[in-house]
Amino acid sequence: MGKAVGIGGIFFKFKDEKAMREWYKEALGLNPNDYGVLFSFNGNSNPRAYLQLGTFPETSDYFGTDSQRTMINFRVEGIESLLVHLQTMGTVICDDVETYEYGKFVHVLDPEGNRIELWEPIDPAFGSETSVEMR
Repeated sequence: MGKAVGIGGIFFKFKDEKAMREWYKEALGLNPNDYGVLFSFNGNSNPRAYLQLGTFPETSDYFGTDSQRTMINFRVEGIESLLVHLQTMGTVICDDVETYEYGKFVHVLDPEGNRIELWEPIDPAFGSETSVEMR
């Protein structure tokens, strides 16, 4: 059976996501990318040692509802078998699995209606990303 193996990202909606990326750069010394800031942990070059702080526009519908301001992205292994398990539990599956060069994605609702993202990464796609080292 598939399972979550970590957190791939934490996403926030902002009135001006570009200005917020600039604020994170100036205030905290972070090096933003087009999606926010990509962190690596302990200088580890293993792609599983990354976490994305995602910045989204306030008007984004990516989180499902207008009222949801944050969303967590969980790294998973075996996304298809995990979805079968979640369906047997009655979990709401919001969309079909989408596949990109960097992994597979799907959104589900937790029991309180919070939309979460499940991501089965294709790790080699992260070899050249700009990141900030966390220790």
